[in-house]
Formats: sequence, C-alpha cells, structure tokens
Amino acid sequence: MSTGRRTIGLGSRRFRLFFVAYAVGLAVVATTLLSGFHWNLRPVAPAQAGGTASEVDTTAVVGIRTFVAPGDAVIDEDVVYATEPDGTQLTLDVCSPAGTVTPAADDAATADGAVDDDPAATPSADASADGSGADASANLEAGTGTAADAGALTETPVEPTLRPAVISVHGGSWARGDKANSDWRNVCEWLASEGFVAYSVNYRLVPQVSFPAAIDDVGRAVEWMRANAGTYGIDPDRIGAFGGSAGGNLVTLLGTRGRGSLTEGSRVAAVAELSGPVDLSYEGIVVSGGSSGLEQIALDYLDCSSLLDCPAVDDASAVDSLDRTDPPVFIGTSTEEFIPLSQSTGFAEDLNRLGINNQLVTVPGNLHSIGILDAAMRGEVAAFLHEHLGS
Repeated sequence: MSTGRRTIGLGSRRFRLFFVAYAVGLAVVATTLLSGFHWNLRPVAPAQAGGTASEVDTTAVVGIRTFVAPGDAVIDEDVVYATEPDGTQLTLDVCSPAGTVTPAADDAATADGAVDDDPAATPSADASADGSGADASANLEAGTGTAADAGALTETPVEPTLRPAVISVHGGSWARGDKANSDWRNVCEWLASEGFVAYSVNYRLVPQVSFPAAIDDVGRAVEWMRANAGTYGIDPDRIGAFGGSAGGNLVTLLGTRGRGSLTEGSRVAAVAELSGPVDLSYEGIVVSGGSSGLEQIALDYLDCSSLLDCPAVDDASAVDSLDRTDPPVFIGTSTEEFIPLSQSTGFAEDLNRLGINNQLVTVPGNLHSIGILDAAMRGEVAAFLHEHLGS
C-alpha cells in the first residue's frame, strides 16, 4: 500500500480529464471575449413540446378549419419587431392580400431606376396605341396645342392604396401556442382574403415570464406596425386587433389600455375577440362558475397564489380599465364553453354603459376561441372590422 503523495502523470486518465476540462473552459472564455459579450439572439418559441398546437381542443374540422385559404396571400415570415435585453427576438408573420403593392416596394423600384424595356408597353411622344401621342406632338409644334394635349404625353403615377391592418393574437393559456400553427396561419390568410394586412404575432409565454410581459409585447408590436406602416402599405390610423382565448384577453386589454386617440402609440381603432377572459378577478372566474383549471391558468399567468390577493388582477382585466375613449369591440363566445358566459355578457353591459359601440354574438355549444370561427362567425367579425376600419 502506498503512503506517499500521489502525482498525476501526463498519460494518466485523471490528467486527460483535467486537460479537457481546462481546454473547454479556455474556449468558452475566448468565445465570450471575441463576441464582445453580445447576448445570443433567440426567437420566442412555444414553451413546451407540442406547444405549437392550437387552443382548439379537438381534431374536428370546425371553426377556422372550415376556411379554405385561396393560397394567394403574400406571406412574410418571422419578421423581428423587438429584441429583449436578454437577446430574445419577438417575431410576427405578415399576410398581405393578393396583388398588394406597397409604397416601400414602389419607392424601391424608383430608387433602383427600374425602367420598362418594352418600348411598346408605354405610350411615347412619337406614338401611342391610338396615335394621340403623335397628334399631340404635332399640335404643339404647330403652336395649336393645349395644356391638355401636353398632358396626353405623360402618365400620372398611381398612388398605392393604403390598407387597414389587423394584429392577430393567438391563444393558449398565455403559456403555449404559436403565430404560425395551422389554425392561426389560417386566421392570418382569412384576414388577408378580407383585404386586411394581417400581422400574426408571437409573444413571451408562461412560465418564462408572467404578466404584464405578453401585453407589453403585443403593444410593442402595434407600435412597430405603426412606425413601419409604409413597409407593408398600411394606414397607421386604421389598425385593429383580433384574438382568441388568451389572445382575446390580450386584444381587449390592448383596446382598453391607455386613453385618448386611437391612432397613436399602441392604441387600436377596433377590437374583435372570441372567448377572451376579460375579468381575471376571483368574482370573474370562481364566483361566476369557472373551473379550477381556469383559475390555475390565471394564477400562473399573474404569478399569484390566490386571486383574492393578487395585485395584478385589475391591470390584467379589460373590464377594469375601460373608459369612454376606448374603441368598438366585437365579442364572440359559445354558451357552454370554458370561459364563463357571464364574462362576455357582463363586458357587453359595461361597454353599453359607457356608450362604446359593441356587438355580442353567442353560439350554442362548447367550442372555444377560433373553434367558433366558422363561415357565419367569420362574416360577422369581418363585417364589424370593415365597418370600423374601412375596406
């Protein structure tokens, strides 16, 4: 038995392990130094495996699944609208109507000096389809031409039409879901088919964050839309919001947050929500007959142990932040669904008391969120948004 000090030989297993660990440590330090201590960028992703699934808890072809997208929408995916200090990238998808010509694209073509290589495509001073160009030139040279004749020689550029926009906010208990799952991509393309430029947005999810992170993210997305309106040819004064389930909570809160003008900051001009929990208080969830599961979802989102003692409840509930300057609201729900019906009927009553334009549509059954967005409901929602945002 050896009693002396043990040494680590260069060929020993312990030395090799020590050397590998040391080398890895040096590599990490070197990488950090070379990167200038920049945060690693990473996009928001669903919080759990399978988290891209829709909040529509059935495999049946119902609601938005009955919409067959024409496939002609122009889709721009994973556009970054904000980056968190920790490097988290917040992204959205943009679904534009077919044939959309944006001012940004038009300006780019002009800046590039693009011209039509086909001389027959554009009437010239020498010739036109009916010879009027040549006639006008001759008249001008003879001194008999008029300003109207001169106008025949040039074309007036057509200004692209600015479209109304709708931010689309997915559900999933504030803890899962994704802007581009099959159901919400269908929502995005449906809105585009109605003539709106749709922005389908991702936001940070529980448990990585709690209230108010999600609504802050959605608000920043609207601010980004307004600041970059020219990129997608939208009218910054005509931005609406559509959401279902947790997304319904977020868009109603988006509509009731703040006061005054609906054309500035993160304010929106119209809100349409399906199955949104608009009252997260104990009375709104427990007393009104909500399930223990719904109560736990709200507690996780608000980061509270009890709804009876939760400072965030009021700020997270649209019913507690209403004022007369808030936008019109469309409310859709089923009669026997997960969110107590009294939330929707009570919200409509609150809106009526303040003189805020609103429409409540209830359908029989227990389908939830965009599970009730069938052809009839799509017609109701689209008509409401067209009425208040224009076409």
